[in-house]
Amino acid sequence: MHRQLREDKQKVFHKQLMAKSTLHVRGHSFFWGERTYLMGILNVTPDSFSDGGEHNTIDSAISQAKKLIVGGADIIDVGGQSTRPGATQISVEEELGRVVPIVKALRSQNIYVPISIDTTRACVARAAIEAGADLVNDISGGTYDRDMLAVVAELKAPIILMHIRGTPQNMQTMTDYRDLVEEIVSFCLDRIKIAVETGVARSRIIIDPGIGFAKTYEQNLEILRRLDELTCLEVPILIGPSRKSFIGHILDRSDPKHRVWGTAAACCGAIAGGADLLRIHDVPEIYDVCRVADAIWRNNN
Repeated sequence: MHRQLREDKQKVFHKQLMAKSTLHVRGHSFFWGERTYLMGILNVTPDSFSDGGEHNTIDSAISQAKKLIVGGADIIDVGGQSTRPGATQISVEEELGRVVPIVKALRSQNIYVPISIDTTRACVARAAIEAGADLVNDISGGTYDRDMLAVVAELKAPIILMHIRGTPQNMQTMTDYRDLVEEIVSFCLDRIKIAVETGVARSRIIIDPGIGFAKTYEQNLEILRRLDELTCLEVPILIGPSRKSFIGHILDRSDPKHRVWGTAAACCGAIAGGADLLRIHDVPEIYDVCRVADAIWRNNN
């Protein structure tokens, strides 16, 4: 009986592995399903919930990027617009002024890991990619800017499509779901379809269920419990639980920087559910978590 369950589990992981294409970015290959990859967060903002103001100069951003890479980051995610609940929307000019010089500076320092640009604006995505970024991380799933998917298709860039309702200003008032995971799957299916029809190769699409975005504490946990239901989408899954408030709620810790090991537990659960990519602040710690969790859940030696 136990042997049969193990064999069934291995068949599921093999099916997931075969269903997802390998992504090649800037000389790096992402073999989805073989191991868990890490996206290191580089916020160049003054107001992000956890590390606002810490890396918004060129020198500090370069230093932090190098630390993330040494710690095991596979991708550096550069963001100039805070997306915490209630965050103020900045102008296009200000966002460009924050992220483009940082991307250029990273490339000038011979940093050759893939860089993603965390933006919902097509013009920012284009400018960042022209400056040296490789992929787009769009929290709106390509819904805020109607030109985003066309720009991504034109530039042949991979894109992460995240589920959200509303905007960071009002999203936490929009958490009434009939069936949370079913609605996330439906949203992602629709966005994948539209992206492909716009010219984005399916092999360049990653989805993110949007932990913390228009989700309550209980709903964030539900996503992690039911994450395997998203594998039906047959595209890589990104999960971003890093230091978020639902972890602080469980641990009774108001300081996000004191949520590292709570984040580690959430990441382990995400890997067990089929996550391929984790967006995190604390790269060295979560790198170790991934190695052990992959050995358990992916039978990876």
